[in-house]
Amino acid sequence: MLERWGRWIYQHRVATLALSAVVLLLSALLLARGGTLSTGTIRGVEADTAARLIDDELHPPDVTGFTVVLGHASLTTDDPAFQQAVRDAVAPLRASPDVRSVRTPFDPDTPLFLAPTLQSIDQHRCVVQVGLTPAAAADTRRFAHLRALLRPGRLEMALAGPAVFRANLDETLEHDLVRAEVLSMPVTLAVLLTVFGSLLAALLPVGIGALAVVGGIAVVLLLSGRVEVAQYAINVASLVGTGVAIDYSLFVVNRYREELDAGHDVETAIGRATATAGRAVAFSGLAVTVGLSGLLFFRGSYLASLGLGGTIVVALSVVYALTFLPALLGVLGARVNPRRAANRGDRDRLWRSLAHGVMKHPVLVLVPTLALLVAAGRPFLDLQISIPDVTMLPAHTEAHRGQAALAQHFPERAATRIAVVARFDGDPMASPARVAALYDLSRRIAAVPDVDHVEGLFDMNPMLDRDGHIASLTAPRDTWGEAEQTVARETLGRHIVVLSAVTEQRPTSDAARAIVRALRANPRVADGRILVTGQTAMDLDTARYLRERAPAALAWVVGMTVLILFALLGSVVLPLKAVLMNTLSITASFGALVWIFQRGHLAGLLRFNPGPIEPSLPIVMFCAVFGLSMDYEVLLLTRMHEEFERTGDNEHAVAEGIARSARLITSAAAIMVVVFAAFATAQLVLLKAIGVGMAIAVALDATLVRVLVVPATMRLFGALNWWAPAGIARWWRTSPLRGGH
Repeated sequence: MLERWGRWIYQHRVATLALSAVVLLLSALLLARGGTLSTGTIRGVEADTAARLIDDELHPPDVTGFTVVLGHASLTTDDPAFQQAVRDAVAPLRASPDVRSVRTPFDPDTPLFLAPTLQSIDQHRCVVQVGLTPAAAADTRRFAHLRALLRPGRLEMALAGPAVFRANLDETLEHDLVRAEVLSMPVTLAVLLTVFGSLLAALLPVGIGALAVVGGIAVVLLLSGRVEVAQYAINVASLVGTGVAIDYSLFVVNRYREELDAGHDVETAIGRATATAGRAVAFSGLAVTVGLSGLLFFRGSYLASLGLGGTIVVALSVVYALTFLPALLGVLGARVNPRRAANRGDRDRLWRSLAHGVMKHPVLVLVPTLALLVAAGRPFLDLQISIPDVTMLPAHTEAHRGQAALAQHFPERAATRIAVVARFDGDPMASPARVAALYDLSRRIAAVPDVDHVEGLFDMNPMLDRDGHIASLTAPRDTWGEAEQTVARETLGRHIVVLSAVTEQRPTSDAARAIVRALRANPRVADGRILVTGQTAMDLDTARYLRERAPAALAWVVGMTVLILFALLGSVVLPLKAVLMNTLSITASFGALVWIFQRGHLAGLLRFNPGPIEPSLPIVMFCAVFGLSMDYEVLLLTRMHEEFERTGDNEHAVAEGIARSARLITSAAAIMVVVFAAFATAQLVLLKAIGVGMAIAVALDATLVRVLVVPATMRLFGALNWWAPAGIARWWRTSPLRGGH
């Protein structure tokens, strides 16, 4: 069937190329139009629900806006010149339609008790709180304009807060993506030149990769108008798409050149290449797609958009490799194969000899190799996770510098805050019973170990006891004091009351997590419910969210991969072995991630600050690498299967399959390693870790696993490799799945 498809594409090559050009033009238009991308959230977990309640009812600047730190070396905050300079610096923001509120310590409506908290202890700096409209908070592209409105004059200025973090994150992601592509393409082209010995042939895979990535990102941006898509999805689509598209076109072009070397004409060579390498590409693409589709099990989170972006670009890579590429080969003809590689036979003999050497001593090769892979994976047992914060950004970014300025000059504002949201049906202060329960809750929070103090309505007047607070807060609100009314505007909503537990413990510490667990131990307050949020709470919720959904995702990926490999090979043994071998290389790469990024080895070389691993990283890597490893498994086993079908000799099939495909596998792996390793230069630790982890996994898979473990296990299993129950085997041999040409 695929051979007929290849011939049909050849016969309609001009129309196919014209249609591809139209698709490319549409993709370029979609790219120019752009899309709406988020920074990545997990919907529905307790911490996210509580944060959204706070944002919806209170709109606090520290959740959706940003903070401006202004200072002067000689002027102090009680100097009229300093105060006027601050007012002048933020005056343009007050007129912006994107700004909801601006508060300085020197505004007439700023309460007297609050003004000192907005000034540093040395009185040379102050903070200005800027609240944004929901639209401006969601669209990070607007921040650059707001930043440009500030006029600090002779004052020193630093910016911090969520809006700054999100804007800097998007800018850094975009910069890292461009830099990785610029760095990887020349090396990729050099590898392809080495493989093909022809510039024209080498350019074909690069071109296919560019088409697939452009088209994939365009579709992702189009979908971003209807579903939430994380900015990371663009980077993952580029990372995965570039690698697989180049690999797939490398497989097809290499097989096409082999068929030309065998004396076939262009049409026949295209048909046979499509029937063989094209079949491997189709099954490999399906395996990679299945792997990435495992991320769709994490609906409600940004992981689903990563899976969506990766799946789209892989599907386009397969489509282009089976349509545009054969059509282009039909136009170019034999020009992609100007001369044979003189030493190709020597290289094939080298790989064949290596395979025979491994099969002569399979146990001697297998045991130490497996021991090495297991040992490499051991550090993964010590995994620590934490959601990323501003420290994930490079030290030179504005958000990072602004947070450092806050921590240095306003330590109270930089302290860890764990927000307890008490939610009711109706007014939280509607009855003395509710107010009494909230007062008791505030005292319960204060009694939790490592909580330094509590911020909220019940800590404004230490002179009032429990009964005094009940009497005061159940009175009409226009009788409340200035302090109570000010705090109420920021902590009391239509249905919620926010009490913040302040601690000096780091958000990622065990002590901070113990505080969250203690606060959640009793989720009731009168007739309301308690929800806890903050970075520490989100850490715990993210970990639980991933643990709950990971088993189903992993079962789907593994199960569907086994079925796909059975459909390709007609064996029930080889798919199970492939899953086990993939798991070995992935586990080893996970161990390397912990050893490098958590424990800090190579931190100086890779230029990052070690720390806990981002929670979703192992999930993303498993789903992506599990499928990507099938590239080589499919190519290798397809070649072995061709020889076994022809000769019935298992050892010959293994040696010949390795001899014919090992050079291609190592070249393809080298390209993927180059593409992935280019992301090791990223400024974001998350992207750096993804690139390094995937590069290690592919390198281990293409060397230790495919060259040593595969032939050793194939030798030990013998003819059992190709076994399937009789009834299933008969069905497979008569089904279209068997392929052939």
